[in-house]
Amino acid sequence: MWGGRKLSSFGNRFLGVLRSRCWSTQAEGARLTSSAENQVSWTPQTKPWVFSEYRIMWFKSCRMTFACLNRMKIYRYPWRRLYSTSQTTVDNSEIKTFLALAHRWWDEQGVYAPLHSMNDLRVPFIRDNLLKTVAHHQSGKPLSGMKILDVGCGGGLLSEPLGRLGASVIGIDPVDENIKIAQHHKSFDPVLDKRIEYRACSLEEIVEETAETCDAVVASEVVEHVIDLETFIQCCCQVLKPGGSLFITTINKTQLSYALGIVFSEQIAGIVPKGTHTWEKFVSPEKLESILESNGLSVQTVAGMLYNPLSGYWHWSENTSLNYAAHAVKSTGQEHPVPAEFVFKGETEELRDKDSTNPGNAILARAPQK
Repeated sequence: MWGGRKLSSFGNRFLGVLRSRCWSTQAEGARLTSSAENQVSWTPQTKPWVFSEYRIMWFKSCRMTFACLNRMKIYRYPWRRLYSTSQTTVDNSEIKTFLALAHRWWDEQGVYAPLHSMNDLRVPFIRDNLLKTVAHHQSGKPLSGMKILDVGCGGGLLSEPLGRLGASVIGIDPVDENIKIAQHHKSFDPVLDKRIEYRACSLEEIVEETAETCDAVVASEVVEHVIDLETFIQCCCQVLKPGGSLFITTINKTQLSYALGIVFSEQIAGIVPKGTHTWEKFVSPEKLESILESNGLSVQTVAGMLYNPLSGYWHWSENTSLNYAAHAVKSTGQEHPVPAEFVFKGETEELRDKDSTNPGNAILARAPQK
């Protein structure tokens, strides 16, 4: 207790260690003294050079001794973020979750079993929509000649089947251990080893070097983990070629998704490890479409996806209240928004031109309004 009583043994040991490390400072702090009128007064006796170097102040009384350590140049408060949303979309708390599960990516019966099964839907979804943009393709390698960026590739569960379809794939993930697992697994297939390149980085780190070079960007089960969705979509758009495709699979933000996606799947059935998802980060198809459209991406398809935990299989559905997939295409001639002042200026000039050709309009325009 701090009310003038004796410190606990743990506190005394802590202070003893702290004193032993700072014995060379010989800094004597402000002394608490009592006057004749029983009034408390403080007498600061700290050397300025000691305080500025070590940021230490000692407060002493007959029954209580404590130290306040505040070395701001070395320590950071645990609640202060080490990044800003303007610089990255990666959530460090999410990285810790996936880092602990990195060794289980290729266990088809483990925690990532639903993602293995999801390939039955998402791989044909990506393939079929990309084939609509080409006139001819090779049988067996329909995506040959296409460059695909797999964002948040994890252990490569989606990158490998896309590589087998002939695509040149770049898989990126901020978790270094995930990339190591993905690289090790693809090394067993010499063909995939040439077609797939993995990098341990965030999307923002490769935007400049890959700007408008990708035929497709895939963000499967990723957007519900990013910290800044709008910045993430902007980066995806910058990486795409004009006419390129963006594929997203994610979870809708509904009461049903909270009940089944978090309470049941994580806390009751254990289908997904606890703490994998945060309901506040889920995004509805309407909000996602609004963000896509504002970045020059035209939404082509939104389809619901349902997972059967008993059979372990996915199937398409018209219901998008849980999982859904979206396909959007980047505009080939993206129009940049014109500031309102230029719009009004253009309209004013147009009216002036009409007024010059029609004197009657000019008289009406100058007439005072009642």
